[in-house]
Order: sequence, then structure tokens, then C-alpha cells
Amino acid sequence: MQPSSVPVDRRMRRAKSDRIDADMLLRTLLAWLRGEPRVCSMVPVPDEAVEDARRPIREREELIRARVALVNRIEAVLTVLGAGDYNPLRRDCRERLGQLRTALDQPLPPHARAQIERLLDRLDLIRQQVADLEAQRDQAVEGEAAGRTEQMIQRLARLRGIGVQTATVLVHEAFVRRFRNARALGSYAGLTGTPYSSGGTQREQGISKDGNRRLRATLVELAWMWLRYQPGCALSRWFHDRLGGSRGRLRKVMIVALARKLLIALWRYIQDGAVPQGMELKPA
Repeated sequence: MQPSSVPVDRRMRRAKSDRIDADMLLRTLLAWLRGEPRVCSMVPVPDEAVEDARRPIREREELIRARVALVNRIEAVLTVLGAGDYNPLRRDCRERLGQLRTALDQPLPPHARAQIERLLDRLDLIRQQVADLEAQRDQAVEGEAAGRTEQMIQRLARLRGIGVQTATVLVHEAFVRRFRNARALGSYAGLTGTPYSSGGTQREQGISKDGNRRLRATLVELAWMWLRYQPGCALSRWFHDRLGGSRGRLRKVMIVALARKLLIALWRYIQDGAVPQGMELKPA
């Protein structure tokens, strides 16, 4: 049972104890078993193998954040010394480290250089781990004995504008699960609207953002790429027709709407083979 979906008393000061909570959960469960609508939401427990298959892509995300943090730390040390024009991700970064000069045209201090070298050691380890995860990802997709999950990734990766990493995230974070309908899928991604209507007050509060944040971020990024690589698709034409010549905040709002439509279209493409109108494949 999803805890946030259980209705509770909203008075400022109310009694709360384990006995009251257990009684409330029991009454809510009985109402759900009787078939009453909108009593609570039940969370589908994923399969252990499906949950374990998502670990590599999430670990890669953590490693990417750690890599960015190390690069920023190295740049911060060099900025204090007045030494710039240094990229820690280059292959010759260690050779160029000895050529750096401070703002006073002096070599790097010994302790600062030793710190940067230790940071480079950690950076090399993270880069190697990222490369291993990406090789494992590509091998699973390009292998001959591909399962149902790998086949879905291969189908998505054949579309223009979708790479292997994006396809892997979409499949493992969303398409391996079963959804009742498109509305349930949009709710899982946190892309459903939250209208507010009370008396004469009516306004839209934006998307709920209650779902999978990794999936939502990937979809918004994919929506921008879709406009670039799939300009003839019906979804791209819908975006430009609704947007017109507007700019600024409206463009950001419409890109989120396009992300939701794109999620539903790709889900139907994977499940039923329904190809969106005007969608193009990558050249062989």
C-alpha cells in the first residue's frame, strides 16, 4: 500500500498512535478489497530479476556524478593557484600537469600537485568503471541470444534520436513493467497534470512529479532530441503547431507535454507495434 495515498485527518492537532494507524490501515484495506474507487493505491512489487537489472544504469549515473565532482575539485584547486586551461579528461592530462604555471609564473606547489595526482587516480578508476559498465551494456544489447528486454532495447535504439543509453533507461525503468493503460504509465513517470478547481478558482498546478525521476529526466531530454532528429514525425508537428512562434516559459511547458506523448507513443510501439506517423529509422 502506498502510504501517501491513504487519506488522513488534516486537523492541526489530532491523536496519533500505533493502534489508530493500524485501525486506519485495516479500514482502508477492507474498503479497497470491497472495490471502492480511489481509496488508496497499491504498489506493484517488481520481480527480483527486473529490479536487479536496473542496477548497472543507476550505478553508471552515480559514477557520472562522481566524475563531475572530481573534475570540479581539480579545477577548483587550479583556480585558487591561478592556473587554468587544463582538462583532466584528456589522455595527456598527467603530462600537461607538469607544464602548468601559477599566476606568479611558478610551478605548481608540491602538495597541490600531489593532491591533483591523487584526484586523477580516483578519476581514472571511475572512468574505467564507467567504460566497463558501458561495454557490458552494449554487449547485452548486441548479443545474439537476446531476451525480451534486450529486444525492446534494440527496437528503440533503431529509431533516430534514441541512443543505446536512452533506450536502456526507458526499458529498464518503465517498459519492463506492466501498466493498465496509458494514464497509469504517465502517472508512474510523474507527468500527469494536477488541476485545482474549487468554487470559482480554477488553475493548473503543473505536473505531479511523483513518479520515477530518472525516467522523467530522460524523457524531457529525449523530447528535445526528438524535435531535432524526427522533424517529420506527427509528434514534432503537433509541438510546433501548438507552440506557434512563442518562446520562453511556454516552450518549456510544451516540451514536457511532448515528453508525455512520446512516452505513450514509444510504449505502444514496444507493446503493440504501433508506429507513430512519420517516425524514421536509422539508416542500416
